[in-house]
Formats: sequence, C-alpha cells, structure tokens
Amino acid sequence: MPTDPPAARVLGLRLAPHAARSAVLREVHARPFHPVFTPRRLLHFGFITDAARGAADRRSLAAFCAAHDAPPPGEGVKHHRVSLGGVDLRWEQHSEFTTYTWDLHGDANAPFARLPAALRALIAGLPQPGPHLVAADLNLLAEADVPNLAALFDSASLAASRVDDGAAIVATDFQLTDDSAVRLLLLDRGLTPLRAGALSQRLLEIETYRTLALLGLPEAQRLAPEVQRIEARLSQIASIMTETASLDADHLLLDDLTALAAEVEADAVGSGVRFGASRAYDQIVQQRLAAIGEVALPGYPTLAAFLARRMAPAMRTCQMLEARQGDLARKLARAANLLRTRVDVAIEQQNRDLLRSMNARTRMQLRLQQTVEGLSIAAISYYVVGLLAHLTDGVRAAGYLPIEPAITTAVSVPIVVLAIALVVRRIRRRHAKHD
Repeated sequence: MPTDPPAARVLGLRLAPHAARSAVLREVHARPFHPVFTPRRLLHFGFITDAARGAADRRSLAAFCAAHDAPPPGEGVKHHRVSLGGVDLRWEQHSEFTTYTWDLHGDANAPFARLPAALRALIAGLPQPGPHLVAADLNLLAEADVPNLAALFDSASLAASRVDDGAAIVATDFQLTDDSAVRLLLLDRGLTPLRAGALSQRLLEIETYRTLALLGLPEAQRLAPEVQRIEARLSQIASIMTETASLDADHLLLDDLTALAAEVEADAVGSGVRFGASRAYDQIVQQRLAAIGEVALPGYPTLAAFLARRMAPAMRTCQMLEARQGDLARKLARAANLLRTRVDVAIEQQNRDLLRSMNARTRMQLRLQQTVEGLSIAAISYYVVGLLAHLTDGVRAAGYLPIEPAITTAVSVPIVVLAIALVVRRIRRRHAKHD
C-alpha cells in the first residue's frame, strides 16, 4: 500500500492523513496466511537479535536474495517472503528475535526424513543473525500416510488433538530430536490450503512463543538466591533495630538498607523486562492455542493441557519471584523510613540537648558579662577619680583654689560612678536596639 501524500483523496474528498495512517493500515496485512498444500514440510528457526544484529541480518538477507536472483526486503519492512525454486523462505523480524521459515514444496518423503545436502547448503548460505533459540520441523501429511504416532514421538510426553473443527490432527512431544529440533506432525483430514497455511503458522508460533516465554525461568532461578539472601539480611537488620538505640549503629544499619535497596532495584530493572516479555509471550501462546480449536484425541493430552502442566509452573515461578522483588523493595523502603525516622528523632534530641547547653552557656556568659560590666565601671571610675585627684592637687598647689584634695576626691566618687554607669547603660541599650 503506497504511503499517503500530504493530502489525499478519500471517497472523492481531499483529506490530510494522519502521519501513521499508512503504517497502521499496512500492519493488519503484514503477516498474511499463505496457502499450503499437502504434503508439505516447514523448517522454522528462531534467533535472538537486537537492533545492531537486526540491521546486520537485514543486510545479510538482502545479499542472500541478490545472490539467488530474488527481491530483497524493502526498507523498514519486518516481514519478507521469497521463492527460491522449490523452496520458499519467510523472514520475520521482531523486537528481540528473528525467524526464518523454509517452506519445502511437495516433500512426500517419510516424516522427518534427513534433509538433502543441497537444501542444507542453501540454508547454511544464510548467515545466522544471532544466538539460536527455536528450531521446529513441521510435517504436513495426509492422515493415511502416517504410521503409528508412538513410532515418531516419545510416548511419555506425546500430546495430540483434533484441531480446526476436526479437519486435522496435530501431534508433538515438544522434545529435541537428534537434529536438535522439535517435531510437529500435522495430519490433513480435509484442510483447505489456506486453512492449512493458517494452522501451520499458528503451530510454529506456539513453539516459538512458548520457548521465548520460558526464557524468564533461568532469570528467576538466577535471582532466587539473591532475593533470599537480601530477605534474610533484612530480617537481621529488623532484629537489630529492636535491640539497639545508638545513633552510630542506626547510621550503619541505614547504610546497609540503602545498599540492599539498590541491589533489589538493579535486579528488578534488569529482570522486569524479561518477566514482562515472558508474560506477553505466554499470553500469545494461550491465544494461539485457543485459535486452533483443540478437541481431545482419545488416549492423549491436548497441546494446551500438556503446556499448562509444564509451562504454568515456570510462569508462576517468574511471577512469584517478580512479586517477591516488589514486596522486598517495599519492605526495604518501609524499614529505611522507620530507621530514618528514628535517626531524625535522635538527631532532634541531640539538637535539643545542644540548644539547652547553648542556652545555659549563654546565661553564664550573660552573668559573666554583667559581672565584667560591674567591674569595668568600678575600674573606670577608679581611674577617673584618680585623674580628678591629681587635677585637684595641681590646682591646690598652684594656689588657685583652696580646696582640700581628699574632700574633692570623696565627693567626686559617687558622681563619677553614677555618670560612668549611665554611660555604660546607654551604650548597652544602643547595642541592643541595633541588634
């Protein structure tokens, strides 16, 4: 579908389209079901890729197509299908994985027969885009052409059911064979080519997404000992908090809690993406299982029943660990808040005691200051009276005034003391007003 121009005609009207209109409309038709005729063999491979690997994979696929005179994938497309003679290749690129599906036309050999050397060389000519994760070998055959299912699969883990309103039977044991691929057998009991193509694609998606969903289990198993260790340490810290009341000890405990909280948050950030992806992939698996419309085949569990028994515990393990991480983070936050409150209270008590001591020290300084002021008044008065006595002696010796120095000095003492006291008081009031 061509990209909408800045203004396009819709039902005779000239309308300005939304920037994402073309992409949204194309997405509905991005992965159409292709008709598949019986007999057929589909080899499906899945690889873990990121942005850099995805870009390199696109270049490798374009070079591969050019080498086989096939059209390369368009710029920005995520799905591409090419015909290479008697083999079709379907390429799909997703956010964290890439799949290759090789469609072998009219393969009427025995089920799961060894691949011809020419086909192995063709497949090997396309570089591996990333770590290999999924390998499925799906054989679509007429029901009459298949021997006993027990001869093809492990009877202990064989799951089989009628699907698509009884038009087909699907069987698998979800185990890796000697070729390291999971075998899927689809028996045609009246499928149309389009229904066969849709059913084949959904079965391959079930195998792909159930494998991707289980990637969360190793992550949960890796993190479980760490979560248990942090939980035990938190319990120890909580016990110590009830036994100690030292501010230094509280500071050390608070440092421990902060370090533990940082560890939990770092693990949760790393694992949260993986656990979230596992949940999403598991939901897709359940949707695909519902879409194929399973009906139990006597003597065998259905695919949904088998996967529920095997996958559900793994998914619950991931969910439980994710819940434990969240609960542990909340407990650490509460413990840190309690300890921080206790530290703040202790610091406030210290500040209160410090203020009390400062008030007491201030009162002592005030008393000392008052004492010093009293002594300073006496000392200044002493020197002023002494100066007056010398002045009186000089005047009397010169014969200007017949004044007795002792009487003059005695009379001047209270006057001088009162005058100096008033001056000091005035200075203190001026300073107090300025403050």
